[in-house]
Amino acid sequence: MANTKRRARVWFLAWAALAGIVGAAVFLAVAELFALLLARDGSPILAVGGFVIDIVPQPFKEFAIATFGEYDKIALLAGLGLAVLIASALAGIVQYLKPHLGVVALVVAGGLSVAAVVTRAAATFLSPIPAIAGTVAGCLILALLVRRLRAWAAESIGAASDPSPTGDRTVQAGNPALPAENPTVHPKGSATSVDRRMFIRLTAIAGASAVLVGVGARAVITATGSSIAAVRKALKIPAPATTVTVPAGAELDIAGISPLFTPNADFYRVDTALTVPSIDPSTWRLVVDGMVEEKVELSFDDLVGMGLDEYSITLTCVSNEVGGPLLGTAKWLGVPVREVLKRARPKAGADMVLSRSIDGFTAGTPLESLTDDGLDAILAVAMNGEPLPLEHGFPVRMVVPGLYGYVSATKWITELKVTTFAADEAYWTPRGYSAEAPIKFSSRIDTPRSGTPVPAGRTPIAGVAWAQTVGIDRVEVNVDDGGWQSATLSTPVNDDTWVQWYLDWDATPGTHYVAVRAVNKNGDLQIEERAPIAPDGSSGWQRTLISVSS
Repeated sequence: MANTKRRARVWFLAWAALAGIVGAAVFLAVAELFALLLARDGSPILAVGGFVIDIVPQPFKEFAIATFGEYDKIALLAGLGLAVLIASALAGIVQYLKPHLGVVALVVAGGLSVAAVVTRAAATFLSPIPAIAGTVAGCLILALLVRRLRAWAAESIGAASDPSPTGDRTVQAGNPALPAENPTVHPKGSATSVDRRMFIRLTAIAGASAVLVGVGARAVITATGSSIAAVRKALKIPAPATTVTVPAGAELDIAGISPLFTPNADFYRVDTALTVPSIDPSTWRLVVDGMVEEKVELSFDDLVGMGLDEYSITLTCVSNEVGGPLLGTAKWLGVPVREVLKRARPKAGADMVLSRSIDGFTAGTPLESLTDDGLDAILAVAMNGEPLPLEHGFPVRMVVPGLYGYVSATKWITELKVTTFAADEAYWTPRGYSAEAPIKFSSRIDTPRSGTPVPAGRTPIAGVAWAQTVGIDRVEVNVDDGGWQSATLSTPVNDDTWVQWYLDWDATPGTHYVAVRAVNKNGDLQIEERAPIAPDGSSGWQRTLISVSS
């Protein structure tokens, strides 16, 4: 008898967990519906995800980037989804065991969601409404379902404890008798049967409705991105006044080496946006303000009307480890930032430009890097012959050679605030990174790859090297500590673009250690000492183990 009663209680705790999950599903579904109707930026799950990105310590961010790469945001959302599932199940159980406490937990979760929403950079007075509406709906459903569940449980577990020899008893207040052997099977028309059917029916209806409404609302919101993709595809970018001249010998014909220009689909992506912003070029505006003589506002047509030029620039992420993949080269069409700043006329004393993305991300770039006539810092509108891909900043982003992306390469840019490093901090500075971050020039071995044996005989060791704004003078390779040998370089496109290199090698069977280093055109040797990513980029010579088969 005791075992039967214990099993019944466990069974009802499982139902309570399901009620909690359904309550949370209703919360999210209603929130998504109101986000669709009133405030696209009010989605609680995305706001909380953005908040998590903001508060997670730097080592965890780097771990996520290193582990998941461009899928780090998907991993975050999956983790949040799992956390919501577990927490909502616990809330259902708590509501079952201690009435009202589960609802209180859901209210607290709703309050945290509201806080996450209103603290986002793009929040408006309508932004918290989706989270508030979702909280109210979720609490009502949770309370209703658990009340029905408790009524069912009171009848079933009470019947299960009936000591009569037949397993039947007369329940207080005239309730029908229930068979003790199976607390979930009851006479047709009993109070328990009614409570059970009502709970299951309500749970199914609420759960199915939440899925349909939530997925439908999110699908409609996502469709906005599809419409912007269609706008992008139809967008005609004016021809540039000047184009990049690619000299003969700029790209080596060696299998496994990185192409001179990285295809858009393969270009690395590291940013803080959980979902790719959808911005119509016809409504996009760039505001230049702060320490300026005149506030300037430009539309997309204003910007491209200033005249476009083509630039070849290699971008590097500060999160790139020695020998890592987080860099790429593209041909960009854009307008020099200095020409835009000239219109605003920065005031004396300014030394930084705080660029802002539509999703709230900010980057602090030295003013001199944006106004120097010898540096091609641009507002880019196209990449490798087509409008910027959505995930790479469409319709406009910044591209600045010689600086890591976190202080320069703002995507989905909407504002340039002329200011000072003393007055303003960009997104990553209080999170453990340097305010100014010139790229540490480096080199990488692309082929042969560690873990992929190559046949014995003549084979090239090849890769890329970069020293944006300065240029690479030479690359040297060391095999098995046998001394440094000069590699052959490709013909440089310019000093802002990486070069390819190779060394012909007579590979013998076995394992070999290969190292590479570069020297820039100033005569500086690539830093040998290993340094972590924070606070201003990794350093060190890449050393790799190559296997040669017989």
